[in-house]
Amino acid sequence: MDPYRHTFRVRYAEVDPQSVVFNSRYLEYADVLVSEFFREARERGMPADVEFHVRRAEVDYLAPIRLEELIEGRLTVVRIGNSSMETLITLHGADDGDLRAEIRLLNVHVDLPEGRPTPVPDSVREAFGFPAREGADV
Repeated sequence: MDPYRHTFRVRYAEVDPQSVVFNSRYLEYADVLVSEFFREARERGMPADVEFHVRRAEVDYLAPIRLEELIEGRLTVVRIGNSSMETLITLHGADDGDLRAEIRLLNVHVDLPEGRPTPVPDSVREAFGFPAREGADV
Protein backbone atom coordinates (compact mmCIF):
# COMPACT_ATOMS: atom_id res chain seq x y z
CA MET A 1 0.00 0.00 0.00
CA ASP A 2 1.29 3.48 -0.86
CA PRO A 3 1.80 5.79 2.11
CA TYR A 4 -0.84 8.37 2.97
CA ARG A 5 0.60 11.86 2.27
CA HIS A 6 -0.20 15.24 3.79
CA THR A 7 1.70 18.52 3.28
CA PHE A 8 1.88 21.37 5.80
CA ARG A 9 3.90 24.53 6.40
CA VAL A 10 6.04 25.11 9.51
CA ARG A 11 4.62 28.01 11.55
CA TYR A 12 6.43 30.57 13.69
CA ALA A 13 5.08 29.15 16.97
CA GLU A 14 6.69 25.77 16.18
CA VAL A 15 10.31 26.94 16.05
CA ASP A 16 13.04 28.00 18.49
CA PRO A 17 15.08 31.26 18.26
CA GLN A 18 17.29 29.65 15.58
CA SER A 19 14.16 29.03 13.42
CA VAL A 20 14.45 25.25 13.86
CA VAL A 21 11.38 23.19 14.84
CA PHE A 22 11.24 22.28 18.56
CA ASN A 23 11.76 18.55 19.19
CA SER A 24 8.34 18.15 20.83
CA ARG A 25 6.57 19.42 17.70
CA TYR A 26 7.53 16.31 15.75
CA LEU A 27 5.00 14.27 17.73
CA GLU A 28 2.41 16.98 17.06
CA TYR A 29 3.17 16.63 13.35
CA ALA A 30 2.66 12.86 13.71
CA ASP A 31 -0.72 13.56 15.34
CA VAL A 32 -1.73 15.77 12.40
CA LEU A 33 -0.86 12.96 9.98
CA VAL A 34 -2.80 10.39 12.01
CA SER A 35 -5.83 12.70 12.27
CA GLU A 36 -5.90 13.36 8.52
CA PHE A 37 -5.36 9.67 7.74
CA PHE A 38 -8.26 8.72 10.06
CA ARG A 39 -10.47 11.37 8.39
CA GLU A 40 -9.94 9.68 5.03
CA ALA A 41 -10.31 6.18 6.54
CA ARG A 42 -13.78 7.14 7.81
CA GLU A 43 -14.74 7.74 4.18
CA ARG A 44 -13.63 4.15 3.47
CA GLY A 45 -15.78 2.64 6.23
CA MET A 46 -13.90 3.16 9.48
CA PRO A 47 -16.44 3.83 12.25
CA ALA A 48 -16.33 7.34 13.74
CA ASP A 49 -16.11 6.08 17.33
CA VAL A 50 -12.88 4.08 16.88
CA GLU A 51 -10.29 5.04 19.48
CA PHE A 52 -6.56 4.31 19.47
CA HIS A 53 -4.18 5.39 22.25
CA VAL A 54 -0.44 5.80 21.74
CA ARG A 55 1.46 3.25 23.80
CA ARG A 56 4.94 4.01 22.50
CA ALA A 57 6.45 6.73 20.29
CA GLU A 58 9.99 6.83 18.93
CA VAL A 59 11.43 9.75 16.97
CA ASP A 60 14.64 9.73 14.95
CA TYR A 61 15.67 13.32 14.19
CA LEU A 62 17.68 13.12 10.97
CA ALA A 63 17.89 16.72 9.70
CA PRO A 64 16.51 20.07 10.88
CA ILE A 65 13.10 21.33 9.84
CA ARG A 66 12.96 25.12 9.57
CA LEU A 67 10.49 28.01 9.72
CA GLU A 68 8.18 28.41 6.69
CA GLU A 69 9.33 25.13 5.17
CA LEU A 70 6.79 22.95 3.40
CA ILE A 71 6.90 19.44 4.85
CA GLU A 72 5.37 16.33 3.35
CA GLY A 73 4.39 13.75 5.94
CA ARG A 74 3.95 10.15 4.86
CA LEU A 75 2.08 7.64 6.99
CA THR A 76 2.19 3.87 6.55
CA VAL A 77 0.36 1.37 8.74
CA VAL A 78 3.12 -1.23 8.96
CA ARG A 79 1.28 -3.90 10.91
CA ILE A 80 -2.03 -4.54 12.64
CA GLY A 81 -2.07 -7.08 15.45
CA ASN A 82 -4.99 -8.26 17.55
CA SER A 83 -5.50 -5.00 19.45
CA SER A 84 -2.59 -2.83 18.30
CA MET A 85 -1.08 -1.34 15.19
CA GLU A 86 2.35 -0.06 14.27
CA THR A 87 2.58 3.12 12.22
CA LEU A 88 5.60 4.66 10.49
CA ILE A 89 5.49 8.38 9.79
CA THR A 90 8.26 10.01 7.81
CA LEU A 91 8.73 13.76 7.41
CA HIS A 92 10.31 15.02 4.19
CA GLY A 93 11.11 18.40 2.72
CA ALA A 94 8.25 18.90 0.24
CA ASP A 95 10.53 20.66 -2.24
CA ASP A 96 13.57 18.36 -2.12
CA GLY A 97 12.17 15.10 -0.71
CA ASP A 98 14.95 14.92 1.88
CA LEU A 99 14.08 12.74 4.86
CA ARG A 100 14.04 14.84 8.04
CA ALA A 101 12.59 12.47 10.64
CA GLU A 102 11.13 9.02 11.20
CA ILE A 103 8.45 8.52 13.82
CA ARG A 104 7.27 5.07 14.89
CA LEU A 105 4.03 4.77 16.84
CA LEU A 106 2.57 1.76 18.57
CA ASN A 107 -1.15 2.39 19.04
CA VAL A 108 -3.62 0.27 20.99
CA HIS A 109 -7.31 0.04 20.09
CA VAL A 110 -9.24 0.94 23.25
CA ASP A 111 -12.80 0.47 24.41
CA LEU A 112 -13.39 3.92 25.95
CA PRO A 113 -16.07 3.01 28.53
CA GLU A 114 -13.89 0.17 29.85
CA GLY A 115 -10.55 1.87 29.25
CA ARG A 116 -9.09 -1.46 28.14
CA PRO A 117 -7.52 -2.80 24.94
CA THR A 118 -9.94 -4.47 22.58
CA PRO A 119 -9.51 -6.21 19.20
CA VAL A 120 -9.19 -4.00 16.13
CA PRO A 121 -12.50 -4.28 14.22
CA ASP A 122 -12.46 -5.72 10.71
CA SER A 123 -13.98 -2.47 9.39
CA VAL A 124 -10.87 -0.62 10.61
CA ARG A 125 -8.51 -3.21 9.12
CA GLU A 126 -10.26 -2.93 5.77
CA ALA A 127 -10.34 0.89 5.84
CA PHE A 128 -6.56 0.82 6.44
CA GLY A 129 -6.04 -1.54 3.49
CA PHE A 130 -5.61 -4.78 5.45
CA PRO A 131 -7.70 -7.94 5.12
CA ALA A 132 -10.33 -8.83 7.70
CA ARG A 133 -9.23 -11.34 10.32
CA GLU A 134 -9.78 -14.95 9.43
CA GLY A 135 -12.14 -16.84 11.69
CA ALA A 136 -10.76 -19.75 13.70
CA ASP A 137 -11.84 -23.22 12.66
CA VAL A 138 -13.97 -24.86 15.33
